[in-house]
Amino acid sequence: MCELFCLSSGQPTTVSFSLERLARHGALGQANVDGWGLAFYDDKDVRLYKEPEPAGESAWLTFILERDVECALAISHIRRASQGDLTHANTQPFTRELAGRMHVFAHNGDLRGLPGLEPDALEVFTPVGETDSELAFCLLLELLAPLWLRSEPPSPAERLAVVRAFADDMRGRGEANFLYSDGELLFAHAHRRRPFDGVISRPGLWRLDRAPAEATDKMADHGVRIGAPTEALPITLVASVPLTDDAWTPL
Repeated sequence: MCELFCLSSGQPTTVSFSLERLARHGALGQANVDGWGLAFYDDKDVRLYKEPEPAGESAWLTFILERDVECALAISHIRRASQGDLTHANTQPFTRELAGRMHVFAHNGDLRGLPGLEPDALEVFTPVGETDSELAFCLLLELLAPLWLRSEPPSPAERLAVVRAFADDMRGRGEANFLYSDGELLFAHAHRRRPFDGVISRPGLWRLDRAPAEATDKMADHGVRIGAPTEALPITLVASVPLTDDAWTPL
């Protein structure tokens, strides 16, 4: 399966990735090779880097690893293709603009029965590629759009209710692990995971809350280098599999 990872900090901090090392944790000795992507939030906008190529052969990732990017929220995806060709359009994370801010989505799993929903459910957001993941993202934004197009931004409770209903629907269609953010809030939904041995198991995501110094000390050897912010605010990490020997919490 694909690998998801997210960093969310109370204050912008520097972060860089070695996705080749990150992928080894969930791939039974062989990295996911069908593409990679990173989205760094910059206020309401995002810096998006992605390629339909192996992470270990990417000059872009070498550049990102050498250049510490400052952000409070970063979402990454390492692809093992199940639906759609190996193209840039099919590579995650996916982004769309809604209500003057960028929304980011990354999914892990295999969803079935979504194409038949397109004629009835999609009015504004249309997939560029061919994946079930991007179609699911478009469906989620269609559900959220009525909230965001009002005069005032929706409350966290209103947004959560829509995301929860969406997740309930997706769980009936396959593995529905996903990360979604509107630039202000991060939503992480864990379902079940189908590793390379084919045995479906839970959880689909794991969470770790760390102090900045602790995150810096232990994550560097596992593909993520985190700098210490000026204030000692906690950092939340979400990943498909635990990346260190810390007490990760299953979602």
